[in-house]
Amino acid sequence: MAGNPRPVTRLRVLRTERLTPHLIRIVSAGDGFRPNEFTDAYVKVLFPVPGVTYPEPFDLAVIRAELPREQWPRMRSYTVRNYDPPTGELTLDFVHHGDEGLAGPWAAAAKPGDELLVSGPGGAYAPGDEADWHLLAGDESALPAIAASLEAMPAGVPAHVFVEVADAAEEQVLVTKADARITWLHRGSGGLPPVGGMGAEPPQDTATGDADLARAVRKLDFPAGTVQAFVHGEAGFVRQLRRYLLDERGVRRDLLSISGYWRRGATDEQWRAEKAAERAAGT
Repeated sequence: MAGNPRPVTRLRVLRTERLTPHLIRIVSAGDGFRPNEFTDAYVKVLFPVPGVTYPEPFDLAVIRAELPREQWPRMRSYTVRNYDPPTGELTLDFVHHGDEGLAGPWAAAAKPGDELLVSGPGGAYAPGDEADWHLLAGDESALPAIAASLEAMPAGVPAHVFVEVADAAEEQVLVTKADARITWLHRGSGGLPPVGGMGAEPPQDTATGDADLARAVRKLDFPAGTVQAFVHGEAGFVRQLRRYLLDERGVRRDLLSISGYWRRGATDEQWRAEKAAERAAGT
């Protein structure tokens, strides 16, 4: 929780929906949430530590100043799948791995009236008019942003989309007016990565299976013209594609949104610590 935390918004769960065998949609609403213009907008979902009484009003800066770190709320980042200004409804999608993790079990047990604390939103990407075509690639952790981006694209703009999921049951209908060619890649029996937007605890038996998202993108016959790319998900394939897109394909840095949302075998806290160490080392 480094830096100055954003204000916290208190929401209440309105309804839940099981989208796929492992994906749960939570729709909530409340006063004070302010959206931004990004299609990869994300919030920090705050999970209070059981048994800890927090000062009111709920203020992260006060909590950090007055309580020991082990009592700070746990945070997980989730992409805003949708925000509806007229109703104030905020939609987030959570993966559920059973009893593993923090956010998934919470989402599976959530019911109307439950409190949902969020901080944000942040974000940095949205499809731009300068691009002749778009490239979107990611796993389940990037799927909400990919879906929101496709919905925001103008009619007829070419888009190539690669999404890696566990199997066919985890595929979703992606709505867009763009001329989108969508490729679903399956990991087979390899398990699920953390999901929901950005970060979560990975299941211990996660494996890549047969699918190789980086290889699929490399096989794409790149169309002519300027490309804007969004590549997010597990740090391994993100690192491969960063080198490929920048060095081999010459994608402009200002038109490339690329980041590892999670790393195989690392919890969200561990991955954030690793990224901070890498930034400090300049790698």
